[in-house]
Amino acid sequence: MQLIIVTGLSGSGKSVVLKALEDTGYYCVDNLPATLLPQIVENLKGIQKLVAISTDTRSAALEALPENIQKLKAQGISVQVLFLESTAESLVKRFSETRRRHPLSSGEMTLAESIKQERNLLAPLAELGHHIDTSDLSANTLRGWVKDFVAHENSSITLLFASFGFKHGIPLDADFVFDVRCLPNPYYDPVLRPMTGRDMPVKAFLEKEPLVQDMYQDIQNFVTRWLPSFILENRSYLTIAVGCTGGQHRSVHIVEEIGKHFSQKNQQVLIRHRELELSL
Repeated sequence: MQLIIVTGLSGSGKSVVLKALEDTGYYCVDNLPATLLPQIVENLKGIQKLVAISTDTRSAALEALPENIQKLKAQGISVQVLFLESTAESLVKRFSETRRRHPLSSGEMTLAESIKQERNLLAPLAELGHHIDTSDLSANTLRGWVKDFVAHENSSITLLFASFGFKHGIPLDADFVFDVRCLPNPYYDPVLRPMTGRDMPVKAFLEKEPLVQDMYQDIQNFVTRWLPSFILENRSYLTIAVGCTGGQHRSVHIVEEIGKHFSQKNQQVLIRHRELELSL
């Protein structure tokens, strides 16, 4: 059995993820009490090969989830955890737009306070698996990322390289963040400004700069040096985020080149360009 546990903050997109997993052939269970996880897995053995289960603060005995996950892994079951999170601002906006009630809301707490309390309650679960920051993602983009997650879940570890723009905020799901704003900026060339780091004129501009090559080499060496340690800790995903000012040129180029390097080393690689995807 291949089991994916979907958890995270209320309003962060768990329903979208479950639907995407269902579309790819997973048998999905929503809002399962954590204490019932071993029982339902036992009942589904031999019946369902692909299973996705959602659990969150609505579920009873959430603190039992980490221990039960370890028990399932000890039985030889492939267990992946997908943790969804989002900024407080985006969650407040979503709840306000849909007029839904937050699961922890009461007459004594505001919506923002309920979100903060839930984040604290889920903190132990946030360390269990792969994070996806859904703050500015459309439902279609999130579905695409989930399909990428499923396609790579059987590898020992997947390197996820993501570009972003600092002016739009640092991704919440990053394990490491590298700042490349010190590099020469193609933005100040009127011809290159409307292009991205994927376009050949921008690539040519950056590749001739020694500082760009030094930065690329330093990040590559860092990941190469520490990757074996993360593999030994049984990590499934390692997210390396590279940011420039707008997330259009320098960070995109660096991510593309580093991703290409590790792909050629037979490493499982995913590449994301947050600002480019959001502009589609």
